[in-house]
Amino acid sequence: MKNPQCAGFGLGLRPPHYEALLDGPVSVDWLEIITENYLVAGGRPLHSLDRIRERYPLVMHGVSLSIGGTDPLDFDYLRRVKALAARVGPGWISDHLCWTGVDGVNLHDLMPLPYTEEALQHVVARIAQVQDFLGRQILIENPSSYVAYAESTLSERDFIVAMAEEADCGILLDVNNVYVSAHNHGFDPRRYLDALPAARIRQIHLAGHSVQGALLVDTHDAPVCEGVWSLYAQAVARFGAVPAMIERDDDIPPLETLLAELDRARRVVADLTLDIAV
Repeated sequence: MKNPQCAGFGLGLRPPHYEALLDGPVSVDWLEIITENYLVAGGRPLHSLDRIRERYPLVMHGVSLSIGGTDPLDFDYLRRVKALAARVGPGWISDHLCWTGVDGVNLHDLMPLPYTEEALQHVVARIAQVQDFLGRQILIENPSSYVAYAESTLSERDFIVAMAEEADCGILLDVNNVYVSAHNHGFDPRRYLDALPAARIRQIHLAGHSVQGALLVDTHDAPVCEGVWSLYAQAVARFGAVPAMIERDDDIPPLETLLAELDRARRVVADLTLDIAV
């Protein structure tokens, strides 16, 4: 099935929920898949995905592009991403503003970049290569981070604004990441949102985090907290009803629990729309 442009409210597709989603009906408008989980030919994940994509629109979210890395882009990886996209017809493809390894070693973590003009031009050039190869615009997600580089001359916010404009890419706005990084680095998350270009925001992530000492850590293992819900309401007021989803990667609850969180996202949008109409 070729997916229509995704709209409304989605969930991250996780194996514990395969059967519930197939048994349906389920009150979800689309599903986000982790790209790397479906790049190996055959097996239960790809078989299940083929069944699920007949029922739900899909988007693809990667963790291995390493758009900020210094190793050459991995075109074998990109060929497999392109083949998967041809198979599932995603509404869009996204990845993270980060680097994931060096000298061919994948560290399986999303490492932050220095926010310098040199790094900006490096990322812009690599996004252009990826978009040319895939034949489509991609979305880049703002990171969560716990350390900063002394060499940085730009704020994260200004780096992302310039990146999106110069590379002509979309932005996947992770509201939880803004909340986490704002706490960790001491900036105002609302001013961060106010500076982002509304026309570039194509998707929103909502997730939970954990408190580890003085830091907040983006663990995706807890419900969305009240502070993130408040920041999401500001994002909706600023950007409108951008497609939004609940992201959960650990301590995964029953599907019904995540659907209840998704209903709260719907209510945020409905309440703000009602306020504007009144």
